[in-house]
Amino acid sequence: MAMLLRAAGLRKAFLRPLFSGVSIVVEDAERLALIGPNGSGKSTLLKILAGLEPADEGELTRRRGLRWRYVAQNDAFEEGATALSAVASSVMELRPEHVHDEHEAETHARMALDMAGFPDPDQPAAAMSGGWRKRLAIVRALACEPDLLMLDEPTNHLDLEGILWLEDEVKRGAFATVFVSHDRLFLDRVSSRVVELSRAYPSGTFSSSGGYDQFLSRREDFLLAQEKEQQSLKGIVQEDLRWLSRGAKARRTKSKSRIQAASERREQLSAMRERTSAAQSKAAGIDFSATGRQTHRLLRARRISKSYADHTLFRDLSLTLSPGSCLGLLGPNGSGKTTLIRVLTGQEQPDAPAGDEPSGIDRADNLRTVVFTQRREALDPTHTLQQALWPTGDGVIYRGQTMHINTWAQRFLFRPEQLKSPVKELSGGEQARVVIAKMMLESADVLILDEPTNDLDISSLEVLEESLEDFPGAILLVTHDRAMLDRLSTEILALDGRGGWATYAELSQWENAQRDRERDRRSAGNKPKDAPAPSAPQATASPKSKKLPYHEQREWDGMEAAIAKAEAEAEKLDRAAHDPAVMSDHKKSQAAFAALEAAHAAVARLYDRWAELEAKQK
Repeated sequence: MAMLLRAAGLRKAFLRPLFSGVSIVVEDAERLALIGPNGSGKSTLLKILAGLEPADEGELTRRRGLRWRYVAQNDAFEEGATALSAVASSVMELRPEHVHDEHEAETHARMALDMAGFPDPDQPAAAMSGGWRKRLAIVRALACEPDLLMLDEPTNHLDLEGILWLEDEVKRGAFATVFVSHDRLFLDRVSSRVVELSRAYPSGTFSSSGGYDQFLSRREDFLLAQEKEQQSLKGIVQEDLRWLSRGAKARRTKSKSRIQAASERREQLSAMRERTSAAQSKAAGIDFSATGRQTHRLLRARRISKSYADHTLFRDLSLTLSPGSCLGLLGPNGSGKTTLIRVLTGQEQPDAPAGDEPSGIDRADNLRTVVFTQRREALDPTHTLQQALWPTGDGVIYRGQTMHINTWAQRFLFRPEQLKSPVKELSGGEQARVVIAKMMLESADVLILDEPTNDLDISSLEVLEESLEDFPGAILLVTHDRAMLDRLSTEILALDGRGGWATYAELSQWENAQRDRERDRRSAGNKPKDAPAPSAPQATASPKSKKLPYHEQREWDGMEAAIAKAEAEAEKLDRAAHDPAVMSDHKKSQAAFAALEAAHAAVARLYDRWAELEAKQK
């Protein structure tokens, strides 16, 4: 394959060295995954490859005429930008050969948005949910038809349907891709080569062709070989030291070259020990405490429902959490996952039952529930790290034993000098580790985890997974990390946000159901949100839609866009209503929940109208 980009001997440091001597070659059409522990410099290296950050040392060579695009972790759009204007302006900056002017750029952008499932090209980017903004940022890059696409944590903010869409786009694309990700299933399904950036390797990186599972096997072989080499070198160095320690008479006959070789071997052994240490001390020490309760049924929900005005999130839903069970909770953004958690924990009440059949939530006596929320409300940004980890004294009490705050902080990969730093200065991954540390200090019957994997590196994810697997209580898990869902879930509960729900035995069963549903919709002539629409103009209108009058046909064509906009507004108001500052103020809280109820009512009216128009076409 032809070389697109070559980096040789790259070095970068800020307050401390990030990496040194790093060399990477990217070839045509390959899919290179860049991984590594937090703080190893993955995102910085990607920015250097994209020309957005200078290296302190080293060379960067690109093929002449190379066309590339970079998608950052945090999506940014110009003020007032719509989906169409964002993509069209990007296409004009990096024009494909067949695009000659703004009109052609706009036509090309419309086709790209249509293929990516955007129902309304004129929707403002600011009104979109986080998942759709991320999808727009990726489409903006893809529409330029680059030779090389660089993605920094592309699965962040995407719901599971969006991740499946991204997988398909990357795998079937004719372009090369370099991406940073901690999504292990995405890594394994998409990558054709995995490169780990770490001080554990002599050259600063370890490269393996194939997916993530192959990488893990080859990395283990390499580290075992390195450990054996270290032991062998240690024996030689010990012999060198014995030789050098002989008397003065023997020293006169010593070879200068042998003395120099012995010195070089000692330096080599020291460097190898440092690499071994780096390989062995990457992950946080996560271990949750259970109460040891033997109750068979910890929490049971029977035929519970939750609606806002006329919009139903879930209806007649039943579930049981028992010791040793893990319920994986799925659903698109805004489908009601967080609301269900709030109902189960008693923060909100389910709707009053409509019939005489038993309904409600039964909890075991004195049930102890510990909750991890993705918004991390438990953290005060003005507190220092020490206050966040343990607000009183220098000793943390963990499982009845006192541990010094420095030792406790180091367990979660924090340096002692960080203890006086405010929480707001910590990275996303560091804040997640603080919340997990606080949870570990509480004994629990039930762990409720709402996106605990956000911002954690792969090593910490694996330790978190192992701890949850060993937890004897019940777990309710909301995460976009499909590898964790697949490993831990004893059952999958999927919400559709319109009152419906379904259970699955495992993640693959849900994925197959998603693909079947998408196939059925396409065959029925309806364009789903997350599936490519037919590109041929004559195929965009189904025969059924011709039966509608002109004004209703226009209303039908814009219905998905209107619903997406209304749902985004409801999601925004939901975040505002549950803001601690708002909830602590009675008047603000009352006004916020009134606005939220009105927003959900608007969504419900749109769904009702959609159903009405759909019925007219039958």
